[in-house]
Amino acid sequence: MAGKEKPVLDIVHQNSIHVETIRKEQRYQKLHTEFSINPHRTLHVLPDKPMSRKPTEVIAENSDFIDAFHKAHQEPTKKYAMPQTESHEIGWLSAPLIPSTRNDRRFNFSRISTDVTIHQEKAMRASN
Repeated sequence: MAGKEKPVLDIVHQNSIHVETIRKEQRYQKLHTEFSINPHRTLHVLPDKPMSRKPTEVIAENSDFIDAFHKAHQEPTKKYAMPQTESHEIGWLSAPLIPSTRNDRRFNFSRISTDVTIHQEKAMRASN
């Protein structure tokens, strides 16, 4: 059983393989030029040292950034029109189907005394 030996590549073949690899990498490479903060991580802003003499910086407000920040912290029902995942589907419609009122006897079971319950309460108090 004679195993196949690797062919010896000269410098020209090695260079052509290297050039082809670089072209493939550049074809699928995506350069990100816009910066945004990850909405899933908490941002900790630390104050300066108490005895620092450095004047505070004045930062101009960027309304696009503030809007994106507030949108990232909204609940999913306000962010999206429809559920995006299976776990979103559970509880997506959280509003009650029937508005509840205190006068609706289907949902409010107030304590009602009848002659049977009054008799049982008196019997239990007498046994104590």
